[in-house]
Amino acid sequence: MIKVIKDGLLTSIQDLGRTGYQKYGVISSGSMDTYAHRIANILIGNEEKAATIEITLLGPEIKFEEDALISLCGGDLSPQINGKNIRMWKPIYIEKGATLKFGKPRSGCRAYLAIAGGLDIPEVMESQSTYLRAELGGFKGRALSSGDEILFQSSLSKEQKQFVEGKGFTESKWMVSSSMIPDYSPRPVVSIIEGPQFDWFDEISQKSLFTEPFKVSSQSDRMGYRLNGPSLSLEEKKELISEAVAFGSIQVPADGNPIILLADRQTTGGYPKIGQAASVDLPAITQVKPGEQISFKKITLEEAQLALIKQENDIELLKRSISNKRRGEKE
Repeated sequence: MIKVIKDGLLTSIQDLGRTGYQKYGVISSGSMDTYAHRIANILIGNEEKAATIEITLLGPEIKFEEDALISLCGGDLSPQINGKNIRMWKPIYIEKGATLKFGKPRSGCRAYLAIAGGLDIPEVMESQSTYLRAELGGFKGRALSSGDEILFQSSLSKEQKQFVEGKGFTESKWMVSSSMIPDYSPRPVVSIIEGPQFDWFDEISQKSLFTEPFKVSSQSDRMGYRLNGPSLSLEEKKELISEAVAFGSIQVPADGNPIILLADRQTTGGYPKIGQAASVDLPAITQVKPGEQISFKKITLEEAQLALIKQENDIELLKRSISNKRRGEKE
């Protein structure tokens, strides 16, 4: 079991989302940075879709009431165990009674805590994700707060427990290759594909989309990032019947300021979509803080697909490497 000693700015339970229910008007939710979420689970032997704890900007203080194997991936929020700095993107054995806390964000704004064995959280519509606005799923449908206690299915063997006995925690000697750790730049250049209504916009707007930076507004949240920058205008006024939207769809409302739709996006939208962010660049978007900038570059659908295939191949290679390493340790 873990106990929340101090709550953070926004800490919630998330998995890879609630699929198959958008046709009923139920949003997907799920982790904002699905890449970091997946890697965190892979590192400790969980299924990729297993729920993690999504930590935003100012992290909580969490006490472990039993030994555990954990990993932290995503933005670097200066994690510490018992007051000592720890490295991310690697497995860590943590001892009963140890406390995990966070400090000042160094890069990115969201970290993902995975615990081996998985969190004991009931599923709602086949998902453990929290949809905060509807108070649906996760831990009582809300963000974690001080005093909350969460059970997990401990999977530490006697051999693994000896790594932490009397030490508080022990980091593994290996970690994810640096080539697989995202940069999480405060000014990312995001690859996008022209949206279905791209041609509706005037020439100046089309050019500005790829030549001018946009600042993330303080009014942004898990539903979408509102961007401030050059106003994007239609060539002529047109009405659009609401249609399905996706993670990374870039809508432009009447005020001309684009919105990038994210994990808690609505199921359909009636604003014209000028672009669609490539899947491999979604983590870079979701790790940008309010006040930081995003720029866009145009790519083709084929280029986006090839980039995604490469990323998936890298993840599969990581899985095989970890499997071989564990097999060697047992032998």
